[in-house]
Amino acid sequence: MSRVRVLVGTRKGAFILTADGKRECWDVSGPYFAGWEIFHVKGSPADPNRLYASQTSGWFGQLIQRSDDGGKTWEPVGNQFTYDGVPGPHLWYDGTPHPWEFKRVWHFEPSPTDPDTVYAGAEDAALFRTVDGGQTWQELSGLRCHDSGPKWQPGAGGMGLHTILLDPNDSGRIYVAISAAGVFRSDDAGATWRPINRGLRSEFLPVPEAEVGHCVHRIAMHPSRPGVLFMQKHWDVMRSDNAGESWHEVSGNLPTDFGFPIAVHAHEPETIYVVPITSDSQHFPPDGKLRVYRSRTGGNEWEGLTNGLPQSNCYVNVLREAMAVDELDSCGVYFGTTGGQVYASADSGNTWAPIVRDLPAVLSVEVQTLP
Repeated sequence: MSRVRVLVGTRKGAFILTADGKRECWDVSGPYFAGWEIFHVKGSPADPNRLYASQTSGWFGQLIQRSDDGGKTWEPVGNQFTYDGVPGPHLWYDGTPHPWEFKRVWHFEPSPTDPDTVYAGAEDAALFRTVDGGQTWQELSGLRCHDSGPKWQPGAGGMGLHTILLDPNDSGRIYVAISAAGVFRSDDAGATWRPINRGLRSEFLPVPEAEVGHCVHRIAMHPSRPGVLFMQKHWDVMRSDNAGESWHEVSGNLPTDFGFPIAVHAHEPETIYVVPITSDSQHFPPDGKLRVYRSRTGGNEWEGLTNGLPQSNCYVNVLREAMAVDELDSCGVYFGTTGGQVYASADSGNTWAPIVRDLPAVLSVEVQTLP
């Protein structure tokens, strides 16, 4: 029977949650890197034992951790400073004068075929790649040096490159999303980039339909249809059917179209999930009711999923990296909250139960389906 491993990054360490295919009884291990902010933990699709973690501290900077045994043991990788024996920031930037600052790694996207090849999205808005398991990193500088760069601005959480999508049918095609700049696409493996934001509208911009400057919270796609993209934006849920060339709104009957995560069902490319919150100033569910919304039609028609979720006095948030799905026959859906709960559904969202409560605020949730 297959197993499931849920990788959870929090404000104060990482946790690994495991269960068999029934997904009823969970083993919780951690915290790993206790006391450190773990922005993202992700496993390699090519090797279930290879994991990467982004470990950050305001005192000691940014580390990349790697595990080759499914999270039992970890080691820092890459060129790093040390301060009194404690590893510190990666020496990623070349040291030449520029207005950009390296603060943290927001997101890892491992290659689907090579466990040693990983893309990393950093703040400020830079994309890196390693081909040796994290020992060395090279910036794909065509993105950060794009002509529109001076128009980019930080979102509330910083100028983070928070989403990386690799087209499984075209090794040269990469999508990234930056808050607040928008979505960019490369068709030559990261050498050159162009913004793909036509159809987006942001009232806070001097020109609401500008080419760049939009605060995109998350994009997602199903691997069977890499040209169809879904987006949770700073207001608006959007869809593109032409690889990002144009977008149209699919918010439909959602109670609010503001939120952070968006995810696609593992086996149903038209089934998508979002978690609406009240507004950009009130980061909690409408009416204090925690509801995941599901569309089985690729948007516009939405149903609230509430069975097992608190429906009164709930004022948590679900961040952009904190929702994921597994690949079992009955697709599992998972999300973590800023209140430290991790919820799971083994039936595509019809019913929910907490795997664990009272963790530090959850920053990211990723899932591995294991043999």
